[in-house]
This record gives sequence, C-alpha cells and structure tokens, in this order.
Amino acid sequence: MASWRDTASDQTQADLDALLNAVLPFAEQTLSRYGEMYPFGAAVSSDGQLEMLASDPGIGERPNSEVVLRALYDGARASSRTRRAFAFVADVRVNAADTVRVELEHQEGAAIVVLVPYSSRSRLKKKITFGQISGGMDNPTSGYGTNSSGSASFHGRVEPIVTATTRLAAK
Repeated sequence: MASWRDTASDQTQADLDALLNAVLPFAEQTLSRYGEMYPFGAAVSSDGQLEMLASDPGIGERPNSEVVLRALYDGARASSRTRRAFAFVADVRVNAADTVRVELEHQEGAAIVVLVPYSSRSRLKKKITFGQISGGMDNPTSGYGTNSSGSASFHGRVEPIVTATTRLAAK
C-alpha cells in the first residue's frame, strides 16, 4: 500500500509533520483540562512560521462545532496565498469512540485525515490517553484542491461534538 510520503516533497512532509506535532499536544492539553474542546487550527506561513488558529463565528458562547470549522475553512481559503499548509482539528465521535480528527492540507496537494481515539483515565483527573493513530488521504477544504465548497463534511461515522467549556481566542 502506497503512502502519501511516497509522492510528497520533503517540504510537504516537514510542514505536515510540524503541524501534527503542534496540534496533537494542544488538543491533548485542552481535552485533559476541560474534557472537551472547540475546533481549532494551525498553519505554516509561506516563510515557514507555524501559527495556531482559532475562529469565533460571532454567534454566542457555545457555537456549533461545524460552524466553527466552516469559519476556520473560510479563513484558510482567504489566507491560502500567504500560507502553505493547514491543520484543522476537531473533537469528534468515530464508531461511538471519542476521537481527535486532524485534517492536514498542503498547497502542493497533499490532504490527509488523521484520527486519534482517546479515553479518560479517571473522571476526577480528566487526564486523557491517546490511542493508535490512523489516517488516510482526503479532499482539501482550504481551497488548494478541488473541494472548495467549505462544507464541514465528516467521513464515515464521524460526528462532531458540539459542546465545549472553553473558547479559543483568535490570534
């Protein structure tokens, strides 16, 4: 079975690895602290700087996760000329399991979805433990590829979790 790395440039691999290595610890920290999280993102600028992204759709304190994701996608499309890679992260349910979903996209065309199931060790401590990472190719939503509709589609039996106790502040 061919890997996305077989056809991706070294730069694409480095950018997507950097994004994944930035967003997973942040997701783990947020879920451990609050037990849930709003979708958020990260990007690599044209000059290689990594930055975290958030969106406030302006519809109250507890917006639906799909609305937040759509706003992140829209922001990514609007800034795709000055950024070469994006990650979009959401707390979802996959086959009845709590899962962190990371969508990774690069301007060179690579689009990957990574799923990381997690569980809580203790309800009192809220500490989470990540399970085995799985992933596969996807269609881009940032405007780099053919899927520019902006729909927050979830593949298979993935359902967004729509509540959160904390709001990420936009940078």
